Amino acid sequence: MRKTSILSLTLAAAAIATGILASKAQFSANNKLRMAEAAISQLYVDTVDENKLVEEAIRGMLESLDPHSSYSTPEETKELNEPLQGNFSGIGISFNMNKDTLYVIQTVAGGPSERIGILAGDRIIAVNDTAIAGVKMKNSDIMKRLRGVKGTKVDVKVLRKQREATDTLDFRITRADIPIYSVDAAYMADPKTGYIRINRFAAETHKEVEKAIKDLKKQGMTQLILDLVDNGGGYLNAAADLLGELLPAGSLAVYTEGLNSPRYNLHALPSGKDPLFADGRLVVMVNQYSASAAEITSGAIQDWDRGVIVGRRTFGKGLVQRPVPFPDGSMMRLTVAHYYTPTGRDIQKPYSKGDQKGYAKDILDRFNHGELMHEDSVKYVDSLKVETLVSRRPIYGGGGISPDKFVGLDTTANTLYYRKVMAKGLINQFVVGYVDAHRKQIKKDYKTDADFIRGFKVSDTMIAELKEMADKEGIEYDAEQAEAARPLFDMVIKGLIGRDIYDNATYFKIYNDFDPIFKEALRLINSPDYDRILKGEKL
Repeated sequence: MRKTSILSLTLAAAAIATGILASKAQFSANNKLRMAEAAISQLYVDTVDENKLVEEAIRGMLESLDPHSSYSTPEETKELNEPLQGNFSGIGISFNMNKDTLYVIQTVAGGPSERIGILAGDRIIAVNDTAIAGVKMKNSDIMKRLRGVKGTKVDVKVLRKQREATDTLDFRITRADIPIYSVDAAYMADPKTGYIRINRFAAETHKEVEKAIKDLKKQGMTQLILDLVDNGGGYLNAAADLLGELLPAGSLAVYTEGLNSPRYNLHALPSGKDPLFADGRLVVMVNQYSASAAEITSGAIQDWDRGVIVGRRTFGKGLVQRPVPFPDGSMMRLTVAHYYTPTGRDIQKPYSKGDQKGYAKDILDRFNHGELMHEDSVKYVDSLKVETLVSRRPIYGGGGISPDKFVGLDTTANTLYYRKVMAKGLINQFVVGYVDAHRKQIKKDYKTDADFIRGFKVSDTMIAELKEMADKEGIEYDAEQAEAARPLFDMVIKGLIGRDIYDNATYFKIYNDFDPIFKEALRLINSPDYDRILKGEKL
């Protein structure tokens, strides 16, 4: 009895200390949570980290709601925001880790590393007198050392091959703002077809796409392929701004609505500015990893019959998160509404509250059910059928955007042997070494990336060297699987070499010649089938 009384008194004291002792009528869930935290911090048998305790409580609450409400620590919040804000402060390099050594792939044009003489192929072995080579340091830890406040300085030690010798050089770099680009590639796929690949919807996406469209139109573009494959989304306004260049001014782009959030409409360029590409054929490439803002964009284009969607059903992320920042820099992203396309389709796929694992394996379930490979495995629900706003052709809701022209996933070349080699990072290691040894010769033989794409071939000798690397890693060789994967090996190796020697766009020029979604998009945009689809005809 005595122990029970002491415990009750202590709980009461904890309640009084937090100012929450109240009658049953006044007692609330908020008080209950605060009382539990106070009791744990004052009574628990061992020392507890109160901050961590509160963070875990917040995470637990959010995980019971929906798959996209989340909590992030101050460090996580900064990492999440950087790609969307369009820049960060650092030294301005793209790099790979090759055998525990940081290998510079490219320097950012006009960035601090380029200005002081860092070159592609350099190896950074120390940062501020701390060795980063040969110590198995995580990429994230290396980035923390290289990034920092704009205007601050960082000392780096570099190994550089000079003819037959290797020099050690010391540089002091002044950090500066480094742009993070949304547009991976923009080029003419044929004399009249432009191609633009967008990797995310960020603060500067609209400006980047605007520039790309203007440049391509100068090169003769009259029709456009917009690549949103693997685009996980980003800012809602960035999607609406982009649609402003593709839809008639003032068109509804998307609307949001929730229990505590009244309907909010976003329109394409309501200011009345003339769109850059409101006419001309438009094909949008998507797949199962295209999500959120990418789905808003493709959904509006489909709803308004502005273009044709090619690929596979998109992810189905149609929940709107509102950031709730905390004073310590952490943040809660709380779902407050649903996205709806102009026809009223809810983008969000079905989910069960609290079932994070089931939601996460949805894509695997689609694969196992055959939906990613075979169009006849895709099930549409008649009750979720709507009509497009111009041609009145049928399209479906129910989660994600279903393409107008399905392109199945081809797994022929993606053999187990190929996946094992990739998982060990051996292709990247091979490419880094190959470029290091042949950079000057490649630049001499192929003046432009167009010359490289036409003339460079991945040789049997190169594949044999890669096999030797795999053998040393204990990967069992399978001749049949290796032969089936050869086109994929050739494409990835050539693409990465092209990226390292020229620029990021070179990789996609090479990859697209291999990609079934791109090949169908290019065929369709130059075919009478394009108009038949927009009229609602079956192909």
